[in-house]
Amino acid sequence: MPDPLSPFHLAVALDGAGWHPGAWRAADARPDDLLDAGYWADLVAEAERASLDFVTIEDSLALQSDHPFKPDERTDRVRGRLDAVLIAARIAPLTQRIGLVPTAIVTHTEPFHLSKSIATLDYVSTGRAGVRVQVSGRRDVAAHFGRSEPQQVSEYFAEAKDYVEVLRRLWDSWEDDAEIRDVATGRFIDRDKLHYIDFEGPWFAVKGPSITPRPPQGQPIVAALGHSGVPYELIAGSADVGFITPHDAAQAADIAGEIRALQWAAGRSRDTLHIFGDVVVFLDHTPQAAQARRRRLDDLAGAEYRSDAEIFVGTPARLADLLQEWHAAGLSGFRLRPAALPHDLVQITAGLVPELRRRGLFRTAYEADTLRGLLGLAHPANRYEIA
Repeated sequence: MPDPLSPFHLAVALDGAGWHPGAWRAADARPDDLLDAGYWADLVAEAERASLDFVTIEDSLALQSDHPFKPDERTDRVRGRLDAVLIAARIAPLTQRIGLVPTAIVTHTEPFHLSKSIATLDYVSTGRAGVRVQVSGRRDVAAHFGRSEPQQVSEYFAEAKDYVEVLRRLWDSWEDDAEIRDVATGRFIDRDKLHYIDFEGPWFAVKGPSITPRPPQGQPIVAALGHSGVPYELIAGSADVGFITPHDAAQAADIAGEIRALQWAAGRSRDTLHIFGDVVVFLDHTPQAAQARRRRLDDLAGAEYRSDAEIFVGTPARLADLLQEWHAAGLSGFRLRPAALPHDLVQITAGLVPELRRRGLFRTAYEADTLRGLLGLAHPANRYEIA
């Protein structure tokens, strides 16, 4: 369990104009810029100014929908988005220290392709890449790929587990010093340091090696979101960072304990696994102002906003109280979902972060150059390297 008085990690989840469906109509929103690289660069630059650990970027294989499993045909919501991995690659050269963790749907896609995309992102960002793996059980998405019959939930996550295993093996398929680049001898690579992964499972048969050399971090960060036992198993057995959605400190402690037990059962007791709590935030200088903002957004959307995660409405100082309480319950970090952008992001960077620093709960500056370093993870050994 983390020391309740120790600093914790902090990330933000970026999605369109914000997580509230009415956010695109707020006075300071930038709906005309949602498909512009500059918009995303501005958001990530704001997060980096506050020394946040990383940003995640949402993605999907279908249009956004208010319904979790089918299209909703609405025209008063943000619909359409850019590819999250490509957004991250575009803005990586414009940033220096913050981690970039795009979402990737691992149902229906090929791990070989994603492995080299994230390895490339790690090169472009000089060691600040990660990926949030996400499953999709929607019929309309499956139809894009000729898969008509939905699987059981457990099968989606078993497939995701194999997917992550393939990613990790492909990232290891080149040893760190496989590239010789010796002009005098004419040897660019040492072929003995490239390895076939020879993975075979129910969903994938991948020989390897990758076409991309081992990423600068060795293994980019793998993250996953979980709401119950089956996805908790994926987090415990395969991820470096798990996002959970408790609604109070007691529930945070229970979920963290469940995941830790699963981590031990998976043989990963020596591995560092960060458990982040997800919180949707409506922030302002007074509780009344924050409540008023939420009501205005609800009125614009025509319905009260609901979420899988806890919804916090109030001041940055009160949010700091909540995060401190949940940190003491066993969480090592938090991923905040700004209800509206840029307003709630600026409230995080200019209001919450200074308050956490006053309490000694968040860094005052970046202390590492890589995302693994920020999260306290060492450069991993290569599984194929002969000692």
